[in-house]
Amino acid sequence: MGSETIKTGRLANGEAQKSVHKERRGLSSNGMNGKHENLGSNRAGPSSSGEGYDLMMNTGDVDGNLDGDIEPVFVCKKARQGDLTFLDIHDNGDFFDEDEEDDSDWEPVQKHVELIKWFCINCTMVNLGDGVVCDLCGEHKDSGILRLGYFASPSSQDAGCSEVESEMKGKNKEMHSQLSASNSSTAIGFDERMLLHSEVQMKSHPHPERSDRLRAIAASLATAGLFPGRCYPISAREITREELQMVHSLEHIQDVELTSHIFSSYFTPDTYANEHSACAARLAAGLCADLASTIFSGRVKNGFAMVRPPGHHAGVREAMGFCLHNNAAVAALAAQAAGAKKVLIVDWDVHHGNGTQEIFDQNKSVLYISLHRHEGGKFYPGTGSANELDTIYVTVCKSNAHAFALFPGEILTLDMKWRKISSFLLVSEITINGALLSPYQGHLLHEALNEVGRNGAEGSCVNIPWSRGGVGDNDYIFAFQNLVLPIATEFAPDFTIISAGFDAARGDPLGCCDVTPAGYSRMTDMLYTLTGGKLLVILEGGYNLRSISSSATSVIKVLLGEGPGSELGNIAPSRAGLQTVLEVMKIQMNFWPSLGSSYAKLQSQWGAYCNTSEKFLLAIFQFIRFLMVQIYNALLSTL
Repeated sequence: MGSETIKTGRLANGEAQKSVHKERRGLSSNGMNGKHENLGSNRAGPSSSGEGYDLMMNTGDVDGNLDGDIEPVFVCKKARQGDLTFLDIHDNGDFFDEDEEDDSDWEPVQKHVELIKWFCINCTMVNLGDGVVCDLCGEHKDSGILRLGYFASPSSQDAGCSEVESEMKGKNKEMHSQLSASNSSTAIGFDERMLLHSEVQMKSHPHPERSDRLRAIAASLATAGLFPGRCYPISAREITREELQMVHSLEHIQDVELTSHIFSSYFTPDTYANEHSACAARLAAGLCADLASTIFSGRVKNGFAMVRPPGHHAGVREAMGFCLHNNAAVAALAAQAAGAKKVLIVDWDVHHGNGTQEIFDQNKSVLYISLHRHEGGKFYPGTGSANELDTIYVTVCKSNAHAFALFPGEILTLDMKWRKISSFLLVSEITINGALLSPYQGHLLHEALNEVGRNGAEGSCVNIPWSRGGVGDNDYIFAFQNLVLPIATEFAPDFTIISAGFDAARGDPLGCCDVTPAGYSRMTDMLYTLTGGKLLVILEGGYNLRSISSSATSVIKVLLGEGPGSELGNIAPSRAGLQTVLEVMKIQMNFWPSLGSSYAKLQSQWGAYCNTSEKFLLAIFQFIRFLMVQIYNALLSTL
């Protein structure tokens, strides 16, 4: 590193140092550096003291730091006569200690070490360090997934996407020119204003329900030449208050509308709103309603609602779980207004659609079937058991939500002051084990729900609650074959709606399940023929951009008439999956007699599973015993 020596005497009270700094600031770049011929030299000169010191100044960063403060470095003249070794320093320790009193105000240089943190564009997970690939999903931090959807390479940056993009543009143009609205077309509902719904408040982690979800799906469809191209766009409109009141309470509708006057607000800690959210929710519901009536009337064959915010958690009186208005419920009633007598809603989102169930659990003209992670009520939102809700939940309709559950088996003393309103208990104060939790004004304590339907509509709710994560294609398709299709066939609907959350997809950070795009396309194909192809798919959850865009594209290809791929073979479910299907069958065959014959067959299959497991454990035990005998004999032979 270059340095320059400036003659001076021993510094006293800091004035000489100040003058040197002032002189240094006045030097021009040329005066300091010149032609760099003297950088690094020690230009010694006479000193005013017997043991003079030279002031060394670091000039390594002269060009970029002319106005910065330069720290002086003292060098003894002896040092100029030759390089000091560690031995010289050791032998002359007293000499170097004579100025110790001048170092009393010395402080070590504080180095600022910045920790690099970035969030994955694909799954939103945090990554630390200077790596360029997400540790969780393997997506490149500069991936082109928002330009090309899942066609973009996950392991390379956006710059490598141009060839794929240019290749697809020609195909899209050709297909778009052939577009026409006919009874053989598939309609897509989308409006860019739904992208404005976003979380304003900056938090430690990006919200998973973000506008990039729609951007990734749109990019995938465009790259594949499906939309624009082979699919027919329908114009968007905002749902009316009168239509919403068929599903939600007036108070709930007003609460959502109020957010349009607030820069940032929350219904629950995870359900946000900004000034555009109410409009986005009305557009989403309006698109779903219009798609349903358009499909049922025969103007288009089927459709896909590419909408947000999602809806299946939104109940009669409350927004929750990222959902504001219940789009599937609005679509079902729109189909019935257009002439459908019976509507089937199949919800394969990884979370139970508690809002949809609440809206229709007394309506026997709408059959709601949900496949979801449940795990005994421990997985959000905790509802969706096969029979009765075995948990009591306290929830909040407005902001600052708090929830807790009393699980069977826990010994708790619960003291509540309440008054009854309709089928709910309005709680004003809750005490557990003598401790006052809070004044619970405005909170609703839901009474234990019968989760198969009620008041003459028993059997209208069919919950298939998975007992674990990691559930994949085989378990889902097995449940479709043995529960969903037999019940739906007996119900004989006029119109089918899929609440298509793709958060059970492989790679989703919230769902942690293992359904593939092929699995989603297969389930869509199985439902396609139920109502003569009159099928509406409504986007719900899904938070891995690559998973959600590839799965949605596979589903839309089935709507367009493309087959789901290879024929189904003999589907073998997991042991846990078979057990869940049997438990649901045992309950639902009370309402759907067609399940009786297959229940006996599956019971024998379950017995074979148990026998196989017992034989397997016995074989393991015998093998371990054999190894122990061999080891024992080997030890004996060495004695």
